[in-house]
Amino acid sequence: MALMDFIKKQFIDVLQWTEESDGTLAWRYPMEGMEIQNGAALTVRESQMAVFVNEGKVADVFGPGNYKLTTQTLPVLTYLKNWDKLFESPFKSDVYFFSTRQQLDCKWGTPQPITIRDKDFGAVRLRAFGNFAFRIADPKLFHTEISGTRDTYTVADVEGQLRGLVLQNISNAIASSGIAFLDLAANQQMFAAALAKELEPAYTAIGLKLDGMTVQNVSLPEELQKILDQKIGMGMVGNDMGKFMQYQTAQAIPKFAENSGGGSGIAGDAMGLGAGVALGQVLAQNLQAGLSGANPAAAAAQAAASAGVKPDDVMGMLEKLGELKTKGILTDEEFSAKKAELLKKLV
Repeated sequence: MALMDFIKKQFIDVLQWTEESDGTLAWRYPMEGMEIQNGAALTVRESQMAVFVNEGKVADVFGPGNYKLTTQTLPVLTYLKNWDKLFESPFKSDVYFFSTRQQLDCKWGTPQPITIRDKDFGAVRLRAFGNFAFRIADPKLFHTEISGTRDTYTVADVEGQLRGLVLQNISNAIASSGIAFLDLAANQQMFAAALAKELEPAYTAIGLKLDGMTVQNVSLPEELQKILDQKIGMGMVGNDMGKFMQYQTAQAIPKFAENSGGGSGIAGDAMGLGAGVALGQVLAQNLQAGLSGANPAAAAAQAAASAGVKPDDVMGMLEKLGELKTKGILTDEEFSAKKAELLKKLV
């Protein structure tokens, strides 16, 4: 009877895995009561690794190559089974294949704006999204920590957890990158590199390796985006205060055209710095001086004198310049120079 049972058994003489589709990270060879024949062939292809698990314990791990399964090629399993120098009979062991190739274009993003603490602006909220690529680097660790005894384990099963790790580490990445908050959108590669560095320990802890991280978009709050636009405009005209006033005037003209016929508040917006009609004359003279190559500061002073600028106008302009300094558009030196120039008009 025992002989007949032995004859009825099925034996495995070739162990291999050909991936039928993308997205599978781990696959258990279907044993279904079968036993592995002594001397069976194990084929592990490039971008794969195979793990033998005996009674719940990880035994031997095989990288790419062709193997003949004997006590020499299964040293840990041999030790666990307490075999003699050679085993002649078939044996049972769970065999898991793992894909070690890159898993590409995994998406991440902020479903809701996340709050970031910035040294210049305090608590601010942003949105961002991008993608990342990863692979299995330690199949033994990935098996014990993540995939376990499941027949298959896919990218979709772990992708949500990996996205959560990205969102969890964004704040630390921004802090460690040293990138000013307003410059994040223009330095996405540096931001991505800092984010990848923050994520590396968490990936290593579960047997994974982060192969690539991209930040495709960073959306700033509307009020900060306006400041960024002004900063870009200042970068185009340089640090010359006369040119800055020209830039502000040019920005205000379309708004004035849309709201023509309005009150003094609209006129103040149109002039850019809220100094009324007299300031408009100063800016016009300054624009003409800039086009002709004359000294902008001297032209502004001359225009202000001819327009008869009132103390209230000067104070209003100082307040506006103070706001621009607070927002980081003007430096302390620029503000001090312009303040000294305007205060002379009060004497």
